[in-house]
Amino acid sequence: MSPCTGLVVRHAQPVDWERVVAAMPDWWGGRDLTHLLPRIFFEHFRTTSWIAEHEDELVGFLVGFLCPTHVDEAYVHFAGVAPAWRRAGLARDLYRRFFEVARADGRAHVHAVTAIVNRDSIAFHRRLGFSLLPGDFEVDGLPAVGDPNVPEGGVVRFELRLSETGVVDESATASRDVDGARPGRGRR
Repeated sequence: MSPCTGLVVRHAQPVDWERVVAAMPDWWGGRDLTHLLPRIFFEHFRTTSWIAEHEDELVGFLVGFLCPTHVDEAYVHFAGVAPAWRRAGLARDLYRRFFEVARADGRAHVHAVTAIVNRDSIAFHRRLGFSLLPGDFEVDGLPAVGDPNVPEGGVVRFELRLSETGVVDESATASRDVDGARPGRGRR
């Protein structure tokens, strides 16, 4: 069980892909980013990816992998939480699970990216302890790297040093805002 009472968090399976991509446009305010999350991730990265459900309804997911090229790095490729469940500690719990797997495999760093327009995601990653990595240009004071795959054309890159984070030990903090199985307040 997740620290978010009433949720079941399990490893992703290939059959989960359709549910996840069906939810993504709604969860990202109409932005269609489904092309960034191919089905193959749900086949090859099951042990480092999670699905969160409440009464069989998809309420969150995280897809990540242990980098085969840089053996000290892990990468969160995509993570999302249903708007009604944001600020309930679910995203923090999903990341905590990923950090635990990465740390157990000897990884020292976790990397992630988010679109330059996704200010909520940027703030969330910063609260988790991620640092901003240098970019090729700045947007509103944030370092960005060009990425033709995102509609906005740029992403913010993050790095978290696992030795410097207490996120793994903060599961009590993650559940503080949860009252039974009721969702948290939405972000917008």
